[in-house]
Amino acid sequence: MALSTKEKRKPHLVLGVTGSIAAYKAAELVRLFIRKGWEVSVVMTSCAAEFVTPLTFQTLSRNAVGSGLFDEKDGWHPDHISYADRADLLLIAPCTANVIAKLAHGMADDLLTCTVLATRAPVVVAPAMNDNMWANEATRANVALLKSRAVTFVEVGVGDLACGREGAGRLADLEEIVKVSEAVYKKSH
Repeated sequence: MALSTKEKRKPHLVLGVTGSIAAYKAAELVRLFIRKGWEVSVVMTSCAAEFVTPLTFQTLSRNAVGSGLFDEKDGWHPDHISYADRADLLLIAPCTANVIAKLAHGMADDLLTCTVLATRAPVVVAPAMNDNMWANEATRANVALLKSRAVTFVEVGVGDLACGREGAGRLADLEEIVKVSEAVYKKSH
């Protein structure tokens, strides 16, 4: 019995990358998802591009990388709608406290946050930040608000942080991010 076209189609991950030092780890996330049979498109913030270039993600994903809300387009379709519509799952890894706050309060001032507001796909967030930022009351309230809206969070790791301290706030292990993302995708499809 032949599989239908829908069954043959690879799930499409839209990976949001924000301006955390852990942005370099997102390159390996692209590779892990592709190995598992996913199609991957990357949308990165301008701050993320300070850590890793779009060319890195374009090469690994074999897809154009979205970065600017007003970048020139080949067609008429706005990028944030295009990314939102193609996503079977939207994962933001790493996700900064700033982007968590924007998402919690419906702010959409860049391509990534506009894409999140426009998508109907499940959203998974893998935070990465300093331990004090992670423990801050505002961040905790923003995370709770997003969880109440069915956003799934991958628990932060504990250990050495880029700031030289040790504590909670580092990006979760990549295999854990993939595992949580696949579980959310399977539950929604």
